Amino acid sequence: MKLSILSSIVCLSVSASAWTEYFSFEKIQNPEGIDPQVGAMDTLKDGRIAVAFHRGEVMIYDPADKSWSLFASGLQEPLGMLSEEDGSILVMQRAELTRLKDLDGDGVADEYQTVFDGFGMSGNYHEFSYGPARDAEGNLYIALGVASNGAPMREEIRGEFSEIGKVNREQMSTRAGWGKNKGPAGRMYSRVPWRGWVLKISPDGSQMEPFASGLRSPNGIGFDAKGRLLVTDNQGDWRPTSPLYEIKKGGFYGHPASLVWTEGWDGRDPMDMAVKELDDLQDAPVGYFPQGELANSPTWPVITPKGALPDGLVGQTLIGEMNQPSLVRVLDDEVNGKFQTALLAMFDGSPLGIGNNRIVFGNDGAFYVGKTALSWAGESGIMRVKWNGKPFFAVEAIKAVPNGFAIRFTQKVDNNTLKSIEVESNTYEYRSNYGSPKKDLQKLEISQIELLADDKTVILNLKDFKEGYLHAIDMAGVLSTDGNKLLGKKAWYQLNEAP
Repeated sequence: MKLSILSSIVCLSVSASAWTEYFSFEKIQNPEGIDPQVGAMDTLKDGRIAVAFHRGEVMIYDPADKSWSLFASGLQEPLGMLSEEDGSILVMQRAELTRLKDLDGDGVADEYQTVFDGFGMSGNYHEFSYGPARDAEGNLYIALGVASNGAPMREEIRGEFSEIGKVNREQMSTRAGWGKNKGPAGRMYSRVPWRGWVLKISPDGSQMEPFASGLRSPNGIGFDAKGRLLVTDNQGDWRPTSPLYEIKKGGFYGHPASLVWTEGWDGRDPMDMAVKELDDLQDAPVGYFPQGELANSPTWPVITPKGALPDGLVGQTLIGEMNQPSLVRVLDDEVNGKFQTALLAMFDGSPLGIGNNRIVFGNDGAFYVGKTALSWAGESGIMRVKWNGKPFFAVEAIKAVPNGFAIRFTQKVDNNTLKSIEVESNTYEYRSNYGSPKKDLQKLEISQIELLADDKTVILNLKDFKEGYLHAIDMAGVLSTDGNKLLGKKAWYQLNEAP
């Protein structure tokens, strides 16, 4: 046992030293008297960082003198934020999207303006609200979580109550009745408007369009560098493992509870629908976070700006993660017009730690990672991570090619180490159960490995290369020609479409 613990410590130290050769990790001092669990963040035009904390305070951090100041307070469970050109700040509270305005310029919000609150609330603890994300035309997008049968509704609700379902309102709003009847309601449910939906809202909040359905607990919404709207969701019922979605208008993303709010819905209880019928309706994830390996609870997507990472990685999407001590890099690919991704860990084994709920970049390119725990898994406070400008050995891109993958590295590769690469593939079962084990897991034979003339691009030809499968590419043994070890050693590519 002592040897095993010692080995783990040594491995962690080696991994941490690899990251700390290229990045600094600094814990920001928490504001005094504030519960330092971070629900939302954004960078202001002048480089200061706005942070919304779990208990409802919005604080401003000035990196220049490392000071904190109070901007607003009294908010309810803020889980998203966007700064605006005029200095106002949009904050997504549990009950509404709010605009905070400093009218007299003294650094404190004077006006709390309701931008949009046209969605239902049953009072269930799990009805979280996320966003906003802003498109090129200024429209705003929010994502609403569904309720959990871990607790009842309240007697007083906001919005219409859906009568579709086996449990009536009275049974759902009393604890005694709920204990007896919660099973038929489903593990997660949507009995008030737009729970489980992405909503599109006009810039002034006056108009709303139900945009897409089928979400469960979408703790991350944002646009990537190419204008695609991305949402992360969490493993659970109808979620074999945590997925990454590209959200499109009219799309359905797998969790059936929200279907009852579809215009013209035929009145069926989604709980009674056949799994195959639901599966045929849904849009496939563009990526998967294997549970317990890459991520357990993925969070907010952000775009990597110039200066934060080497140029070959600029513009890539980076996603937070609550349970694993890492972030997740998204490697774009497109086959026959269909977007799909490879996902891989960043900062794994580094001093970053867990609880990585929100990410923003300072004007100097530094990562500011806001953490939370909420009596579950995680930490609190903010970690500042800064690249020192030194090039490092990493995977830059992964593209699907006929019968395999093209992997491009940031540095020249030692050809003799390529034979160490291993590839596995698996699928998951779409079902109402909580999560799913890997299905049809198999090690794939690599029929050929070719290093191209640039000495940075490797072509992997695989036998039994299958659409619809998640491909785990283990590159832990690959070295650069200078003997550098790879930072980010394993990637998971979801092959929805093969070339």
